[in-house]
Amino acid sequence: MSTVHLTPLTPLAFLERSADVFRDRTAVVHDGGSLTYAELAEAATRLANALRASGVAPGDRVAYLCPNAPSLLIAHFGVPLAGAVLVAMNTRLAPQEILTICDHSAASVVVADTEFAQTVLPVRDRMATVREVVWVDDTGAGVPDGGTTMEQLLARGSGDPLPWAVADEDATISINYTSGTTGQPKGVMYTHRGAYLNALGEGLTAGHDHTTVYLWTLPMFHCNGWCHPWAIVATGGVQVCLRAVRGDAMWRAIREERVTHMCGAPVVLSTLVNAPEAGPVGHPLTVMVAAAPPSPTILAQTEALGARIIHVYGLTETYGPHTVCQLQVDWDAADVEVRSRMLARQGVAMVMADPIRVVDESMCDVPRDGATIGEVVMRGNNVMKGYHAAPELTAEAFRGGWFHSGDLGVWHPDGYIELRDRAKDVVISGGENISTIEVEQAVVSHPAVLEAAVIGVPDDRWGERPKAFVVLRDGETLEAAALVAHLRERIAGYKCPEPERIAFVDALPRTSTGKVQKYVLREREWGAADRRIN
Repeated sequence: MSTVHLTPLTPLAFLERSADVFRDRTAVVHDGGSLTYAELAEAATRLANALRASGVAPGDRVAYLCPNAPSLLIAHFGVPLAGAVLVAMNTRLAPQEILTICDHSAASVVVADTEFAQTVLPVRDRMATVREVVWVDDTGAGVPDGGTTMEQLLARGSGDPLPWAVADEDATISINYTSGTTGQPKGVMYTHRGAYLNALGEGLTAGHDHTTVYLWTLPMFHCNGWCHPWAIVATGGVQVCLRAVRGDAMWRAIREERVTHMCGAPVVLSTLVNAPEAGPVGHPLTVMVAAAPPSPTILAQTEALGARIIHVYGLTETYGPHTVCQLQVDWDAADVEVRSRMLARQGVAMVMADPIRVVDESMCDVPRDGATIGEVVMRGNNVMKGYHAAPELTAEAFRGGWFHSGDLGVWHPDGYIELRDRAKDVVISGGENISTIEVEQAVVSHPAVLEAAVIGVPDDRWGERPKAFVVLRDGETLEAAALVAHLRERIAGYKCPEPERIAFVDALPRTSTGKVQKYVLREREWGAADRRIN
């Protein structure tokens, strides 16, 4: 039987095509500079050859700690072109967390932007498997002593062409770390096939084509930017890099570059609509939103500026978005309040995904009545390959042949799902997951603390922020500011409750069996507020 029709799928093929079809078209814009598609392909090829010349073997992990800059965009092609696996790390993590990820993934090379030197340097000499740290100095901050510059790394390679193909489409292309709800990092493995199909699905859902001008307001490290580094290249669009998300910078890029698409959590929308520079867009702009709960209010405010909203939902384990609140023609006639409420639902499976389900404990579908709560489960090409080096966690996540999201929701009569809570107590703050267990462990590590419980509480800007309820040991005293300083030495700053969100209490509410009743704490804090999670 012929196998001519069985070319393994890989997003590397997108750059091979666009470097040919759109050779002289602008592919990347950053800080007044730009790269054409031919130059992007050349940069990826040189990086791949340099990594190989530096001893990076097929399957090796290459970790990146970089902002939304061309260096990380190039890595999405250059690292897998070398046969290696990209590990794009959260730039907001603390040194110990970076060390944990590098050790768990057994990274052989770390590439870091000099902006994050103080995150890498404290643990650089403790990384068990890292042979070399390479510095990208885009800002002119200077390379730390003893480090390799990106220029020195690239000088080892050549521009000799490499095949934009893989032998096994099920090979791992990237590992994305999420602490989930356990506080322990889990390396979510994406495949070449999954990345290829998810990128095409994202493009179809968002309406990308060769006229797309995509603004990087979503962290590129987060689910590989929901696969957009590959998706935009597939259509020959332009990617506008943005190192930091600020209202003035976003509006300047939107107007000067005539941005057509952007993605992010509701906090990005809030920053956009509340910036002094905010005003009617004046040209088509599509905003894909997910992560923290988008309120109907912020959706309506964004649409009032002339933007089109696409609400999606997913997890790191599903390459980012898995469902979309698919617009229906008759929604256009609805008033703003009704339309916004409809848009706030998580919707239906995206085109590249298997149909989504909401099930009871027996894995039976719940009634589509918009009231019966069950767990959201998924499967298909855009569900992870598994957790890196964690077979037991993988088996638990895939029990019953479906990926268990841990999210609780309802199924509406029209087939759209809507999330109502999380089965576990993760806090979603500005699109980032914060494990309450991880924060609790850091709080209790203080010698004056007896026990603690952490929940998410409402925040106008970030959607949610962690709040700690702390019981001190007998005779001990402790200031909130001192506890925060203690936490910042152990976990990333964004995971730490602010001093005003630390409550010292005499006791925690418990069940008869001794379990902390977090729902009691949540009810006190949220009151009548809507805590829909997406």
